[in-house]
Amino acid sequence: MSHNVTDILDITGQLAHLKDTDYKNTLAITVLIELLIDKGIFTRQEFTQKAQELESASLAEIIMKRRSELRTPR
Repeated sequence: MSHNVTDILDITGQLAHLKDTDYKNTLAITVLIELLIDKGIFTRQEFTQKAQELESASLAEIIMKRRSELRTPR
C-alpha cells in the first residue's frame, strides 16, 4: 500500500492532536481528583480502592451494580 507525503503528514497531525487531547483530558481528571481529595470528599486511599475495584470488574458488572444501587432506596 502506497501513501503519499500528504497522507502521512495528515495522519501524523491527527495523532499529535489526539495526544494533545489525551494529555489535556488526563490533566483535567487529575485536577478534579486532587481538588476532591483536598476538599475531603474522599481520601486518596478510597480513590485507589475504588479504581482497583472498577479495573478488576467487567463493564457488565459495573452496569449491573449501578442499576441495583439506583433501585435500592437509601
